[in-house]
Amino acid sequence: MLLRKGRFTARVAATAQDVEGAQALRHRAFKGGEGQDRDDFDPLCEHVLVEAPGGELAACFRLREHANAAAAQHGYTAQFYALEGLAALPGPMVEMGRFCIRPGAIDPDILRLAWGALTRRVEAAGVQLLFGCASFAGAAPTLHRDALALLRARHLGPAPLRPAPRASRIFPFARSLARVEPDPRRAVRGLPPLLRSYLAMGGWVSDHAVIDTELDTLHVFTGLEIAAIPASRKRLLHNLAAPDLDAEPVGG
Repeated sequence: MLLRKGRFTARVAATAQDVEGAQALRHRAFKGGEGQDRDDFDPLCEHVLVEAPGGELAACFRLREHANAAAAQHGYTAQFYALEGLAALPGPMVEMGRFCIRPGAIDPDILRLAWGALTRRVEAAGVQLLFGCASFAGAAPTLHRDALALLRARHLGPAPLRPAPRASRIFPFARSLARVEPDPRRAVRGLPPLLRSYLAMGGWVSDHAVIDTELDTLHVFTGLEIAAIPASRKRLLHNLAAPDLDAEPVGG
């Protein structure tokens, strides 16, 4: 067991059956219906499962530690984003991906526990950067106009670190939406919960989004420099990582 809070338990997958359960949930969340969402990166990753009483899978995600930015060039995210700029951040990095919550599960403790488990893993490895792709449901950029305009206005990453495009189909929202004033309420509502949590802790995003028609998603690169997390947020994360304690949600 990695962590327990309230009704839910987070643990690292220990068997092939555990990983297959995560792949089945990913398929249901990303594509709908029964099946297995798997790729060549799964065997290289650590899979974290958030389980409800009785062992029902409530959420999952996968982690891969990279010794440095050069190693990160061989990860999942590097297929879509040119990550050479991350070389300015020496030290280990953790790539987080395939995060999903069981469709219909709305208990906020699920996301809290996921962040608690992630915090334990990041602190144990002395990680300097947490990064990955944050996905919006629906590949059409027009569906996410306000949310993307908000990201452009407030949350673009530092230019030296920001990844350049590598994918064939992108939406350069920082340029395309330069004159768009987002509706604040619609914009915040349109942000995926995981991305909201990243941003609340000082995370930043790329200046373009990748259009993934296979999964019918639009995703942005997301980076979170651990040293830059505000002290108040770090206290919340430490509370979340402590076993059997209630804490406030990271996303506010």
